[in-house]
Amino acid sequence: MTNVADVDVPGARLYTEVRGAGPLLVCVVGGNGDPTVFAPLAELLAPRWTVLTYVRRGFVRSPVDGAVGPDKLSADVDDLAALVERHGGPAVLLGSSSGAIVVLELVVRRPELVRVAVAHEPPLLGVLPDRDALAVRFDAVLETYRRDGLVAAMGEFGELTGVGVRRPDPAEVEPVSVPPEFAAMQERWPANTAFWFEHEYRSYPAHPLDVAALRTLADRLVLAIGATSREEGQLASRPNLVLGRELGLEPVEVPGGHLGYLEDPAGFAATLEDAVGARSGHS
Repeated sequence: MTNVADVDVPGARLYTEVRGAGPLLVCVVGGNGDPTVFAPLAELLAPRWTVLTYVRRGFVRSPVDGAVGPDKLSADVDDLAALVERHGGPAVLLGSSSGAIVVLELVVRRPELVRVAVAHEPPLLGVLPDRDALAVRFDAVLETYRRDGLVAAMGEFGELTGVGVRRPDPAEVEPVSVPPEFAAMQERWPANTAFWFEHEYRSYPAHPLDVAALRTLADRLVLAIGATSREEGQLASRPNLVLGRELGLEPVEVPGGHLGYLEDPAGFAATLEDAVGARSGHS
């Protein structure tokens, strides 16, 4: 059973879903903005965990009051802290992509709320040696979005990152049957992706992570890299390899690529629980 609730936080109302019973595990979605992608994983974890998924502020179903504000990342971190406190934290956190940046920042700012933080492929371009060249290429994708729209921009983004994120034209593919919740997510895709481009696309990857502070908290961190991402040398795998060296941590390989929790939820869940158990003693 999934319990759905809208939670008021300063400046926004967050759509949340809670499944299961047991220790609190919060999944923080990336730039897709829609936690439906975590549903298969959450269902597998629910027999052993209280799994909280939610829509980050500003994306469809989590409206903000007025303007988004100049420091959305800080607002996201405050929102995550409020949800953990509301549900009796501390919590195990799983953040993927931009959500992993939110999770890492919460570790720095509110470590008392975090049992274990699993950062799955955070796009922290600022830690990479070729960050300036990458910034130019990312800016070119943003220009394509503003000139030619979402589909063209996401095609370029997929080529740049190696992540298969292009949204195909319906005329190019045979219609397939998808679960209603995923069909609804597809309907939300244009608005969510536009919001990501306007409010997170450049600022989140450029965030100056406090690596020195994280080094003192490394005993509660898991840096996760998709097996496919690593094998194919995708951009998404690179920041955690650098962070691992900086923090003295060996990244944990999880199944699949940047969406491994959706590609192989059972394998992802098993690896996640093993990694969390190694850090916290919970199994």
